[in-house]
Amino acid sequence: MGEKDLMDQEEIYSKVLRAGRRTYFFDVRSTKAGDYYLTITESKKFTHDDGSFHYKKHKIYLYKEDFTAFKEIMEEMMDYIIDEKGQEVISERHQKDFKKEETSFSENGSATGNFTDVDFDDI
Repeated sequence: MGEKDLMDQEEIYSKVLRAGRRTYFFDVRSTKAGDYYLTITESKKFTHDDGSFHYKKHKIYLYKEDFTAFKEIMEEMMDYIIDEKGQEVISERHQKDFKKEETSFSENGSATGNFTDVDFDDI
């Protein structure tokens, strides 16, 4: 691969969104003609029984001529989901993650959040 080909693949601007086992990469790249386009990559980690792991990646290439329609449909779909199901995440796995986020620690280091007070005399 020549130097020109390497420059065509160069990331101009990037952002990363980590979401549990999934990571989303948003990368602005340059075409051979010098115009920009967006790639959105979902990378999902899978762990094998032996502790080893691998990633599966899915990539979308989005060009400027499709931005307006893509954005409109994306916003419509997200609004529909929120209107129909609200903001709350209802899957069990995500509920556990959500509960962990609700727990915080007070200044003295003790946990605060949605816990039941238990007195060991009650046991």
